[in-house]
Amino acid sequence: MNRVKKSTFSLLFIIKKSKLLKNGEAPICLRITVQGQTAEVMVKRSIPVHLWNQAKECSNGKQYMDKELNHYLETVKAKLYQIHRELEIDGKAVTAKAIRDRYQGKDEENKTLVEVYREHNKKCRALIGIDYTESTVEKFDTSLSHLREYIKYRIGSEDILLSDVNGQFIGDFDFYLKTVRKCQHNSSLKHLKNLKKIIRIALANDWIKKDPFYGIQFKQEETNVEFLSQEELETVIHKEFSLPRLTQVRDIFTFCCFTGLAFIDVQQLTPAHLIKDNNGAIWIRKNR
Repeated sequence: MNRVKKSTFSLLFIIKKSKLLKNGEAPICLRITVQGQTAEVMVKRSIPVHLWNQAKECSNGKQYMDKELNHYLETVKAKLYQIHRELEIDGKAVTAKAIRDRYQGKDEENKTLVEVYREHNKKCRALIGIDYTESTVEKFDTSLSHLREYIKYRIGSEDILLSDVNGQFIGDFDFYLKTVRKCQHNSSLKHLKNLKKIIRIALANDWIKKDPFYGIQFKQEETNVEFLSQEELETVIHKEFSLPRLTQVRDIFTFCCFTGLAFIDVQQLTPAHLIKDNNGAIWIRKNR
């Protein structure tokens, strides 16, 4: 029985003496080696050359900033070991480049929420007239706009990693929609359902392992629609406006009242939807 050969993996901190910074310090680099192949990560820290102990891969300094640097380097190394274990557990190819890319947030699985949402909306827009209406795609765009504003409001960033989206993030988004955006309950629910669709896409593609919506239930509130009386409708019909735009709105509204069509149906009406019966009466035939 052949044994599976484990990958050789090592980390080494070095300083770049040939690339001294303007302050005379040498930038610190972490060299990743897997099966003899290497990749390097600049850890965004530097040190005076005379304070660097290559044997111990740390600073020899005694100041607080030296201790802080050494602690930071240990933290970076621990993170790289964790990434190495994650790749092995997930059955992914374990290479020096793969470890570096995941650490730097460049690997394919390190998707972000707004990025995936934008791609979804882009595909939906290409399917207008096929699978989606323009109004539906506009609603997706509105939901994305609210989400981007919320992320900026909550964490001061333009985007967030999918892996950082959890139940609290979703609950706080609902709270934000109702308090900051002044959305009614059912309107907020629609934005959350649109977000859930994006999360389902992420789950289907294995970009995230857990569903942040797990345990969260949506309950739509019943709404009581107020109907116009005959007298109120007559008042609207005979109302005169100085602006042609408002006159058009009045006419469309009354047309909807008499036909039962929604605003979106009226917007989509074409002469092709008008048919004449055997008695010469004109009817509207349109699928919802």
